[in-house]
Amino acid sequence: MSAPSWDFSFVYQSLQDTALQNDLARCSDNIAALKNLSPDTVENCQQALSLFDEASTLLQSASSYAGCLSTVDATDAEAKTVVVKADVMESNLTQAFSPFEDKLATSDAGFFDSVLSGSDSTGSYQRHAFSLTRLREQQVFRLSVPEEQLLSAMQVDGKNAWGRLYDDITGTLKVSLKFPDGSEEEMGLSQAASLLYGGDTYRREPAWHAIREAMGKQEVTFAAILNALAGNRLTEYEKRSHTKPLHFLDPALEEARIVQPTLDAMLHATKASQDLSRRAAKAMAKVFGTDQLKPWDEMAAMPSFGASKPALYSFEEAIAIIRKAFESVDTEMAEFVDMMVEQNLIDAAPQPNKSMGAYCTKIAKTRTPLVFMSYGGSMSDVLTLAHELGHAFHNWVMRDMPFVETEYPMTLAETASIFAENVVRDALLEKAESDSDKLLMLWEEAQTAVALMLNIPVRYGFEKAFYEQRQQGECSPAKLRALMAETWNEWYGDAMSEPNDLFWATKLHFSIAEISFYNYPYLFGYLFSTGVYARRAEKGSAFYSDYKALLRDTGRMSAEDVAKAHLGVDLTKPDFWQQSIQIAEKRIEAFEALVEKI
Repeated sequence: MSAPSWDFSFVYQSLQDTALQNDLARCSDNIAALKNLSPDTVENCQQALSLFDEASTLLQSASSYAGCLSTVDATDAEAKTVVVKADVMESNLTQAFSPFEDKLATSDAGFFDSVLSGSDSTGSYQRHAFSLTRLREQQVFRLSVPEEQLLSAMQVDGKNAWGRLYDDITGTLKVSLKFPDGSEEEMGLSQAASLLYGGDTYRREPAWHAIREAMGKQEVTFAAILNALAGNRLTEYEKRSHTKPLHFLDPALEEARIVQPTLDAMLHATKASQDLSRRAAKAMAKVFGTDQLKPWDEMAAMPSFGASKPALYSFEEAIAIIRKAFESVDTEMAEFVDMMVEQNLIDAAPQPNKSMGAYCTKIAKTRTPLVFMSYGGSMSDVLTLAHELGHAFHNWVMRDMPFVETEYPMTLAETASIFAENVVRDALLEKAESDSDKLLMLWEEAQTAVALMLNIPVRYGFEKAFYEQRQQGECSPAKLRALMAETWNEWYGDAMSEPNDLFWATKLHFSIAEISFYNYPYLFGYLFSTGVYARRAEKGSAFYSDYKALLRDTGRMSAEDVAKAHLGVDLTKPDFWQQSIQIAEKRIEAFEALVEKI
């Protein structure tokens, strides 16, 4: 399958390019300059903001570039060296800026307003108003400057080391697939995991059991990683609770830019619709010829009927499908797709050492979005490409804004990507002629509902229960298995044949060192984007400009304020979430009806 690769000539020619070395040197100079400044005056704080902005932009550019190269070729040691170098420099930058951050967080209103009233060559310091105001709201949890610097310095070889250990183990782990005829096949963990998403019915179940067996042998280590990460965070939160208690959910909520009532309302609405999500799982099971969904079939491709094989789409055909669907929203979105293709900003060519997965990133200093995936030609690949191009479009419409105002939270990050999926899926569903073509589109809808309205709440429920237990002491592998099985059964009920009680070990998200509760933002994004998409039909020709305005505000507003300003809804109330679930319900009902018909 022919697909394009990236062309980075717009920013760097190679890892040896003097432009790259100059950017890193400039970052080092800015860090040194910050260390020589005192935060006592308005002018020094303004200068510090300028130095920090420039260094952050250049560091992210260098890190993204090297990171992209390392995902295209996982054996590229030179690229990984640059990534690590940028990570260390980022820690140094954070430490150097810490005195100014503390001053801006704790100063009186007059000093703070004076800092924001100035400007530099890139514009007014008002660009920092939103992020620094949120910082000031959280100042009650701050530690002293030396303590904050110590925490930042220790993370590289402390908390982050546990995350790297997980990556090192899973990156080198081998599993053995055992087949009914007595034969075996050995492969890497990531290769086995990829079989769970495909259409290989012969190897999929053996792959699931092989992963469980291999990960189970390492469960003591994985339990130690989870306990260490949670223990580290809980200790930090305890130290930060010097004036006011800091709950273990609070940092994640702040990162997501939502308040607890919003999370509660969303989860309550999702829990109330548990039957709907289970029905979607049971309808998927029927397509597999079973009464209950098997855990190894949950994320698999829809099985083909009879002797027919799933259709394959060339990369050019996929782009044409996406372009036409985007054009139905506005011609500017179609032109954006053209630009991404013409400038080789999509890397989709399969490579022997290419990393798994798909993502969208950007080169900060040029505001250039980049899409990464391994294109195989399936309908799932077409929708993945649309999803990542949605992310890229989100970045593109913010390219003229101050960089600090373009950093949106995970909760709002999925808005444009899931919107793009919906646009393409609906366009294909509208022109689908056969029942099997319609079923394929609705299969994607049902599978998404199961993944986000059942599996995500399981992850959240488990992690919350784990943190509550961890406050009393470490949890053994047996305790973690029991917690996961209990939460799994609570949500899936009789819709799945057995719980995946080792999911806490096999799912990377629980062992990410940088962030906790890497789960509920996906459910938020799914339901929020569904609500945004529903406005397309209501607003007609006025929708597109409103949609772009919403995307541009995601980096300078809380999620609740974005929803209030652009949708006129209150996210802390269940109404909005229930309306989005009702939209999903219609799609699931259509899927159930078609499954029964076929």
